[in-house]
Amino acid sequence: MSSASLGLTQVLQDAIAEAEELVANAPFIRTEQDRLEGYDYLAGRIRMALQMAFDHDLDRPLFINPTHQFSRQGLDNPDAIYFNAYLKEGAEYVVRGRRGTSADLSFQVMGGSYSADSAASSMLAFDDRELDLAPDGTFEFRYVAEPGAKTMIVREVFNDWDTEERGTLTIERVDTLGRPAEALRRERLAQRYEVAAKSLVGSIRTWFAFPHFFQYKEPPNIPSAPRSTPGGLSSQRSSIGHYSLAEDEALVITVPECTDCSYQAIQIGSDWYASTDYETHQTSLTKAQARVDPDGRMRFVISETPPGGTPIANWLETTGHRTGALMLRWQRLERDLGPEDGPDAEVMPLADVPSRVPHFTPLTTEEYAARITARQRSVARRMLS
Repeated sequence: MSSASLGLTQVLQDAIAEAEELVANAPFIRTEQDRLEGYDYLAGRIRMALQMAFDHDLDRPLFINPTHQFSRQGLDNPDAIYFNAYLKEGAEYVVRGRRGTSADLSFQVMGGSYSADSAASSMLAFDDRELDLAPDGTFEFRYVAEPGAKTMIVREVFNDWDTEERGTLTIERVDTLGRPAEALRRERLAQRYEVAAKSLVGSIRTWFAFPHFFQYKEPPNIPSAPRSTPGGLSSQRSSIGHYSLAEDEALVITVPECTDCSYQAIQIGSDWYASTDYETHQTSLTKAQARVDPDGRMRFVISETPPGGTPIANWLETTGHRTGALMLRWQRLERDLGPEDGPDAEVMPLADVPSRVPHFTPLTTEEYAARITARQRSVARRMLS
């Protein structure tokens, strides 16, 4: 047999080179650290492109977890585990699982995919309240992929990282059960490399453009009132925005604790429109993790260094990013939200925070280290379970 190369990977090699140029010359790069983060981001995009192209089979679907701390995209929620399964129009699917104890479990069928020009359409969306749960938490439902249906997305979202546990989830295509997989063919492998190449470049262009549809339509440091999450569920609301701060400034976000939803959270992200390090830094907080003041409000301080020189419970670290994305989320709501439920924001000198923010209470170094330790252990447990 000849040892000559089949040349199947050339299309992916070309795509990686194109993606590298996009990342290395991103318009928002200001520092060498920004560029290095871009290359780390690129590794995640390559990982996802290969995973989505090679790990799926339309005849034997499965739920793939493409977005996590090693593959960040689309201002990924640090509190969510994402699952994607590709669908074939007209095919019937059975989804089975066991409901864990997470704050929210939601299902969505999307038509098409996000691109640099448009958002994907939501064709079906519901949360676990519409599931017929057995006493042991197991469930099963069937879905026939309607015209235009391309993917089923499942989000398992955690409010309390320390106590809530993952469930289980599977998907089957009814008409292909028991059928052996086809043998590898050169044409099929070539197609997969082409899909990976297209996905890689397309995803980078998409997430460069996406925040300009929503986040950057408003001035910095002014998060929006709660609104329906673009492409999300009817029981979800979000407040979106972006921040821009000098090294000696802080953005203080004040928002009422919502007791009419299972999940409420805030996060900041980078200009790559991706989460920043939420394992070893506090760049996101849920209402279970945050400190609620006696007046029922949570006051978050966003800054590069801790206010007063000592971390506080609701400090969000910008980790070297003077600018970035900002998002607050409410999920599994039992009522709609109004402007009074949303955030108020104020930029102030970092030095003024201790005297101007009510109920300002510093943490000890040991207390803050314990918080970070808990985050690391929780993220590791979610990835391994």
